[in-house]
Amino acid sequence: MTDPLILFDLLLALAITALAMAVMAVRDMFAAIVLFIIFGLFSALAWVRLSAPDVALAEAAIGTGVTGALLLKTLHHIRHVTGTLGRQDAVSQTPASPVPMPVPMPVIWANAAFCGLITLGLAVAFLGAPQAGPGFDALVADAMPASGVDHPVTAVLLNFRAYDTLMEVVVLLAAVITVWQIERGLSDAPAPALGEVFQGFARLTLPAIVVLGTYLLWKGAEAPGGAFQGGAVLAAVGLVLLLARLYVPQPSHRPVARWAFVLGTGAFAAVALLVTGGGRVAFQYPLEHAKTLILLIEALVTISIAVTLAALFHGREPVALRVDGGRDDT
Repeated sequence: MTDPLILFDLLLALAITALAMAVMAVRDMFAAIVLFIIFGLFSALAWVRLSAPDVALAEAAIGTGVTGALLLKTLHHIRHVTGTLGRQDAVSQTPASPVPMPVPMPVIWANAAFCGLITLGLAVAFLGAPQAGPGFDALVADAMPASGVDHPVTAVLLNFRAYDTLMEVVVLLAAVITVWQIERGLSDAPAPALGEVFQGFARLTLPAIVVLGTYLLWKGAEAPGGAFQGGAVLAAVGLVLLLARLYVPQPSHRPVARWAFVLGTGAFAAVALLVTGGGRVAFQYPLEHAKTLILLIEALVTISIAVTLAALFHGREPVALRVDGGRDDT
């Protein structure tokens, strides 16, 4: 019997393809960002249809929500740098930019060759993969009693392949360090005044966002959720606070922020080293303490993810101004 949702899946696939092409083709940067956000929402829906709710949550929270906010903040900064910020005739136009240098033809052909080789490699890998193979489902199911949690995705991320997850947290830490270093030399674009309506909206929604993010963190041990999904939702708290100007980062807050950045990475690495006693290897948790250690790691990583994503949105490291109007970056 034909799946009644097959037509929906076909339309969804066509819509995602069309949105991807539109994002690449449209010349208006604001329109491209809006289309990208819609593309992310449709992609999250596609992951739901593929029975991957964990990926869907991550796509909706990080790939769409936080990334969309970062792109809009970047566009705001570009309009400030190019002098088009606040101009009504520039709202739907691409800011002027210097004429790009012509790319030499050998470089173009080399890039085309590399892209072709990558595409060919992916095609060979796809065609050579076993059809309807058993995968790793049976292996994960057999190892679940020793994982410490009941949700297979959490078991894979925090136990079976914890090294990969640790590196993902390190990448976030490296990103915020890089942004704080780069933006020291950039001019600061004034934050848009969103008014009292948005401030009222922020006060109403912030408690619900906190509850939802905490719930996703706690539920991740037995159902879709976890540190990255909960951290991304909690990062929305920081974004709303910054946009509503209910919180303004101060130079005195830098030590706390820095500790929050490294909290997840430090706790992750510390647990990996602490469990190596008794003949065990890194991340080989003692069975009786496995769930506690995983929940501890996830809780601290959630804090780091939330603070890091909010700091990436804010961008500039909060610094004090000198008497002469300069910046004290010490």
